[in-house]
Amino acid sequence: MPDVAPETLVVRIIELCADCGLCQEMMAGAPCQFFPRLFRLHERSADGGATSDDLKTLIDLCNACGQCPCQSVQAKIREAKDAFVERDGLPTTVRLLEDVRLMGRLCGAVPRLANLLIQNEPTAGLLKKAVGIHPDRKLPRFPKDGFDSWAERRGLCRMRETVGQKVAYFTGCTARYMFPEVAKAAVEVLEHNGISVYLPDQRCCGMPTMLEGHRAFTFELAGFNVPELLRCIEAGYDIVTSCPTCGYMLKSVLRLGAPFSKEYRARVTEMVAEAGGDLTAVGERLEREEMAFSGRANAESAWGRQPWFLAYIGGGRIRDMVCDDGYFAALDGRDRIRVASHTFELGEYLRLLRDAGTLNRDFGPLPARLAYYPPCHLKEQNIGQPWAELLALLPGTRMETVGGVYDCCGLGGVMGFKKDFHRVSLAMGRRLMAKIKASDPDKVVTDCLSCRLQFNQMLAYPVAHPVEILWESYRSGIESVKAAPGNAQPA
Repeated sequence: MPDVAPETLVVRIIELCADCGLCQEMMAGAPCQFFPRLFRLHERSADGGATSDDLKTLIDLCNACGQCPCQSVQAKIREAKDAFVERDGLPTTVRLLEDVRLMGRLCGAVPRLANLLIQNEPTAGLLKKAVGIHPDRKLPRFPKDGFDSWAERRGLCRMRETVGQKVAYFTGCTARYMFPEVAKAAVEVLEHNGISVYLPDQRCCGMPTMLEGHRAFTFELAGFNVPELLRCIEAGYDIVTSCPTCGYMLKSVLRLGAPFSKEYRARVTEMVAEAGGDLTAVGERLEREEMAFSGRANAESAWGRQPWFLAYIGGGRIRDMVCDDGYFAALDGRDRIRVASHTFELGEYLRLLRDAGTLNRDFGPLPARLAYYPPCHLKEQNIGQPWAELLALLPGTRMETVGGVYDCCGLGGVMGFKKDFHRVSLAMGRRLMAKIKASDPDKVVTDCLSCRLQFNQMLAYPVAHPVEILWESYRSGIESVKAAPGNAQPA
């Protein structure tokens, strides 16, 4: 961490953005609260500038949706958050809220008691006050039968000898502890398509803690997950997650700067020398190495194998002018690239099955009007809308995609639960909620469970993950086969 006051870091962000001004126009129609406040603070600079509290509040307004186009500004915002926490510390209430895994495990251990406390207004009010949650924020119920116990009964917690495709499922804390029906549906759908599923030991992806500026804890989480996922990859597993935030973290944030790391540059330089400078051959060799594990690597990995990029990082004076300045630069760049290259969002993975002609299409009728919202962290993965394509295959289902490029539910993970951010989160989500109400669906569908929590807060419609819809259609197909003449079971 640089020896610079966090206020100075924020002032630099304000000056950088004000001098550019591109986002002022581009984000004008977005629900973002950060940029309007930034430009107001810049206008006040002539009258004496902003206070330390003003600058800290500005940084806290960024919920890392990733929609603004300047990655360097996103990185500088995280740097400023980290600096505030390093100097001023992190309140105990925030430490509790950001550790979704801990909260989920504690409440999941005694779900009946937890639900009794959070559904009873007097005790819920006291708990919210103690933890720093806004009194109007609805709390989710904790399931009686958690995903971990279900997975253990299914034998998913150990690697098994298997033939064919196999997946290491990175569940995500919200599905694992609050919405196990989503994680169960993900396993059922994968297995229904003949894919073996393994649940590796895992911790939070780190997005909530990174969002709060808790750098040390974020690195602790990544330091556990990366080698565990590498072990799975080397055993021939694809990493698949049903959480778009986990996917964004593992595929994009973890990878940032990694191609410029000393470890990866040394490897590429060595390969360039061995290939006699043939950069096309080096790219092909890198591709073969990545494909050797499971036969797949995601589309995002391809750009790093382009000859022009290999020339940039693998030789000449330019190579010595660049370095890994990503958030996770302290972790081996080669390991980060390997995990990022072999991680797939669940809808993306199922779409690959469809494109290969191996997706099980025994869908049963599912008459319903669905409003599908593609969340921010799915958009940031640059994979289109795989779930919209998959749900369009279901017979009897009418689906409308709602929300524009800059629409956001506003929750920002655990941020929407915080007392000081609750009303901001609602303001950010109002435009999207109005579009959903105009659609008036039977059910709202989104692959982001943070969005699901916000929809439950602001809307009266039932909400589901698209994999739940897919599994419901599969089950309908199974029941249709059973009910067909000649297939009836004897009484």
